[in-house]
Amino acid sequence: MSWWEAAVLGLVQGLTEFLPISSSAHIRVIGPLLPHGGDPGAAFTAIIQLGTEAAVLLYFRHDIARIITAWVRALRGSDGRERSARFGAKNADARLGWWVIIGSIPVVALGVLFKDAIESSVRNLYITATVLAVFGVILGWVDHVRPARRELDTMRGRDAVLLGLAQAAALIPGVSRSGGTITMGRWLGLTRQAAARYSFLLAIPAVVGSAFFELATSHGDLTVAGGPGVVATIIATAVSFVIGYSVIVWFLRMLTTRSFMPFVVYRLVFAVVIVALLVTGAIAAT
Repeated sequence: MSWWEAAVLGLVQGLTEFLPISSSAHIRVIGPLLPHGGDPGAAFTAIIQLGTEAAVLLYFRHDIARIITAWVRALRGSDGRERSARFGAKNADARLGWWVIIGSIPVVALGVLFKDAIESSVRNLYITATVLAVFGVILGWVDHVRPARRELDTMRGRDAVLLGLAQAAALIPGVSRSGGTITMGRWLGLTRQAAARYSFLLAIPAVVGSAFFELATSHGDLTVAGGPGVVATIIATAVSFVIGYSVIVWFLRMLTTRSFMPFVVYRLVFAVVIVALLVTGAIAAT
């Protein structure tokens, strides 16, 4: 993979990671269309997501520091020795820390359990196109019919579990990690901004953990003949960081005045484009 192809994939990753349009689907489709050709692979896809997660850590650094501090204080009994206080009953930030931990369990468990399928069969582009369209329609419908009254400090344990399951669905390319959690968040009555902010925070353990897991188990895929290569992976990761940070700023600002409908339309159009590419033989399904 050349440096400019890596830069293109990093640009795509940065533009799509935080929007409810599935970054993994875009990487999966655009990779074979580049001169290098072929699916960049799950290891490459997971690792370059470290760039966009670094953007999340930078943008939300004050929130993250506050949540971690409150969580540690509550766990140590600073808010009270009773069990409920240790689990954040008296501090909304401590509770949010617990909700991120609980919400991260499903994606870790399912990711390890179905690792082989995630890296092979579910990357079939016919599946990707289908879930892009289906989950896009669901996002649009939920955002239209559900009230937006709740903020993050109203979340409960049940909400964290459901949001975690929604994030786990994004192990299938095309679902979208942010799209799945935002859709579930809106179904639970969270405001658009609250749902988006929680999806960003919830993704940190999952994405960082996935990247290091892939580094430990599949790092050889980067350097095999035809693989993307270490240098290309680093370039793509760096580009995704710069672009990703800009997208976070824009997306959260946009949600104060706009709905998710433009992303619904985009998902449907993208699904049609994928099917057209498959039918014409421009790309292969697997």
